[in-house]
Amino acid sequence: MSIQTLPTTPFTGQRPGTSGLRKKVTVFMQPMYLENFVQSLLDVLNASGADGHGLRGQTLVLGGDGRYHNRVAVQTILKLASASGVQRVLLGRGGILSTPAVSAVIRRRQAFGGIVLSASHNPGGPDGDFGIKYNASNGGPATETLTEAVYARTLTVSQVCASDAPDIAIDTLGVQSVEQMEVEVIDPVADYAAVMRELFDFDLLRGMFARGFSMRVDAMCAVGGPYAKAILEGELGAPAGTVVNAEPLEDFGGLHPDPNPVNAEDLIAHMAQPDAPDFGAAMDGDADRNMVVGRNFVVTPSDSLALMTAHARLVPGYKDGLLGVARSMPTSAAVDRVAKKLGIACFETPTGWKFFGNLLDAGRVTLCGEESYGTGSSHVREKDGLWAILFWMSLQGATGRSVESLVREHWAAYGRNYYTRHDYEGVAVDAANALMAGLRAALPGLPGQQFGARHVTLADDFAYADPVDGSISKAQGIRLIFDDGARVIFRLSGTGTEGATLRLYLERYEANPALQDVPVQQALQDLATLADQVAGIARHTGMDGPSVAT
Repeated sequence: MSIQTLPTTPFTGQRPGTSGLRKKVTVFMQPMYLENFVQSLLDVLNASGADGHGLRGQTLVLGGDGRYHNRVAVQTILKLASASGVQRVLLGRGGILSTPAVSAVIRRRQAFGGIVLSASHNPGGPDGDFGIKYNASNGGPATETLTEAVYARTLTVSQVCASDAPDIAIDTLGVQSVEQMEVEVIDPVADYAAVMRELFDFDLLRGMFARGFSMRVDAMCAVGGPYAKAILEGELGAPAGTVVNAEPLEDFGGLHPDPNPVNAEDLIAHMAQPDAPDFGAAMDGDADRNMVVGRNFVVTPSDSLALMTAHARLVPGYKDGLLGVARSMPTSAAVDRVAKKLGIACFETPTGWKFFGNLLDAGRVTLCGEESYGTGSSHVREKDGLWAILFWMSLQGATGRSVESLVREHWAAYGRNYYTRHDYEGVAVDAANALMAGLRAALPGLPGQQFGARHVTLADDFAYADPVDGSISKAQGIRLIFDDGARVIFRLSGTGTEGATLRLYLERYEANPALQDVPVQQALQDLATLADQVAGIARHTGMDGPSVAT
């Protein structure tokens, strides 16, 4: 075995987005494409080591969501890491680790960082998507400073160094080696399950199943299946079959592993039946997102965060209360009302879990959430789908209330924030950029304008000043806020791999319980019309309506 130095030339377009580098599988399968990006990452990490040794003597965590190309990528990365001086890699068996599990392993094992192979909720398979991102020593996504340094390196990388060692047996627990680097293949569930035991009353949850509590968790043929099976059916005694689509498949069984009412239609259909279980939930490709469903009742991510905040003390891990909460800017303001009543801080950040990391590390917040079905807490530095499911199960066990009754009681106490997200997918990039440029140009003239009974009180391009490190993030989305508290938000998503995705967020507040049962799209139709009037969505996109409305 020896280290090979291979010449290479840069690829364009390897700038990491909100959650790392995501492209079509066919792009990643180009000769040297993955190698270039990983070499650039390792070069930056070696150059940025505070002790001057970079990666030498350090431990990295490696794993992914099991999608197509995952197993091949694992072997490639191990050979590159060995050549870059990494001493030890903790690899999930079969190349499998959920994104929250990577964070848990990094933190529990005090690793230098970790590499996550996932495109999250994006489709898998040979014609699907693939992704890679780096998580730092706190267990959370890399900072923009680091990802920009990696991108800069991808533009100049000229050689790749890799071991020519044979592939290792990634399905066998135990210690192997690649050159001088030790590779320990670990149980992907063990560290994560240990964290869950510290937070939740497993005896309470076991008792619920023993008394006949029923649930259906759809893992969508993705990485969350083994975790849910091991914890819910294994440790807590849920009946076999509680977790469906539990085996991770390289193409997710043809499913689109995005836990929303459109893509998790099978779960929605089961929860609408007369004999529906008490509780339903779904997770996404890498198990960091969740959807919570009661009997014929879907909980929005914004309501989920707000309700979890309101009842956090019922969960053992949060019995002493919360330090504060944070939400991404497009997420509805429902949690803001709860935080105000509790007398705790509530932060509004740009989209991207990395923006919560500083707040969590500094002890400023305990719970975080975003509108794209992601909630999490200080237990890791990622959103966490199964954690959210266990949290909601705990609330039902502690209160004796159903999902629907918990939410309706919350609305009665705090009011309802009607909220929806409209995705316009596959928009031509030039057209999407033109739409956003037109909005930015119109911003100065919008405050004070009247649209029906509403007046615009604020129109801006959201900028965030990090209260911990003082960094400034600009151009994070166009906000229109009205005198009645309604909001219309426009932003381009950074998680797609084809064209551009325009995301439109609509929200209005309703305090009157008698008016809290209007269908969501109906309740927000006037704001959708207003948004098209202001931005010319149909004109720019050529679409009559959104691809997905959730």
